[in-house]
Amino acid sequence: MIRMTKLYSLAQVGGQCVMVLEEVDGPRLLPVWIGLYEGGSIGMAVQGQKFPRPLTHDLFASVIESLGAKIQKIVITELRDSTFFAEIHIEKEGKTIVVDARPSDSVALAVRANCQILVDDKVFEACPEMLKPISEDEVSEFKKKLENMTPEDFFRDLKKKEKEGDSGDSTGEEK
Repeated sequence: MIRMTKLYSLAQVGGQCVMVLEEVDGPRLLPVWIGLYEGGSIGMAVQGQKFPRPLTHDLFASVIESLGAKIQKIVITELRDSTFFAEIHIEKEGKTIVVDARPSDSVALAVRANCQILVDDKVFEACPEMLKPISEDEVSEFKKKLENMTPEDFFRDLKKKEKEGDSGDSTGEEK
């Protein structure tokens, strides 16, 4: 089953960013460690910042539109060998073209195209469960945890699953 998500938070952690997606009709959060450039690109688009010349994600979105196509949705499809995988679904003349992409690039395009950000259930299931904070104290505690958390910390439980025969490892970074 595919779950609708939205961008919950984006934070710089050391030399990386952590993008946290929130399950819209459920309690789960999904952190994905991404590069600083991609995090900056997502943040600028969310804030509505425009530049005189197009940045890479703006350019790609413009090319898709200029070709008479539209980004329908993006789907984070799997987590395999500590790598998240995603697809960009592009519609042109009633046909759907599916393009393999990194989740960070996919989300950067999704926020520009104002389209759905979806996550396959198997991705949520492959990760240690992380639930949405409810109270202000929980939100504050969650933000503090994110500041000190590394991909290795979050995916530590995947090592246990790996030993039991499931896939996954210690980093959970996208590639």
